[in-house]
Amino acid sequence: MIGISGGELVLIAVVLLVLLGVLRPKMFIRGFKLGIDELRSPIGGKQREPADLSSSPRIEIPYPERTDLDPIVWLAQGFGTGSLKPGPGTWGSVIGLIWFAALLVPGSLWMFFGGILLSVPVSVAACGIAEKVLGQKDPGSVVLDEIIAVPLCFSAWVLAVTNDTSKMPTVAHFFSSNRLFGVVAVFAAFRLFDVWKPWPVHQSQSLPGGWGVTVDDLLAAVYVNLVILPFLIGR
Repeated sequence: MIGISGGELVLIAVVLLVLLGVLRPKMFIRGFKLGIDELRSPIGGKQREPADLSSSPRIEIPYPERTDLDPIVWLAQGFGTGSLKPGPGTWGSVIGLIWFAALLVPGSLWMFFGGILLSVPVSVAACGIAEKVLGQKDPGSVVLDEIIAVPLCFSAWVLAVTNDTSKMPTVAHFFSSNRLFGVVAVFAAFRLFDVWKPWPVHQSQSLPGGWGVTVDDLLAAVYVNLVILPFLIGR
């Protein structure tokens, strides 16, 4: 890949994110802790109403000024793809395919699933912060949840190929012309379950903060794996 190894590519990506001001560890830790505190609070099985920030002074929001939060909101909005119309969730899912390809590049099953696992608290924190800043429950422009869920949609497929060949599949394996239809089918299935929201996908949206934004997409990805599993077993 143009003479750059998988590890170097990941390192370049991290450096670029730092330079862009996206990776703000203290902010993400605070956002994730807030999500944990909200998760411990009783929900009572009811859909949580959007936060009404119109009458609250900015000082009551437990975060720095908006200008300091813009990079995190930008991340939560999928690097700006959340503003694309129509269907920002679909555009975010396209970025999710790029994230999926990036996780395949190192050629390590541990790095693939480790990347998926680590992206969950980042999404919970960033999406929770975006909710606070934008003053809305699960804003339509927030698509980081779709982005981080897309690689999970392919996890059963990745495991099946690794089991058959004894090595991690490459980007070329999935995005070759003879498998492109399968990739599009998985992508379409994810969009279907994300929009349809069968049980318990819809119910998970009542979780507080970034949890409610993120978990429903992860559950939709689980549904995708259940649908494609028979095709993987029967091939």
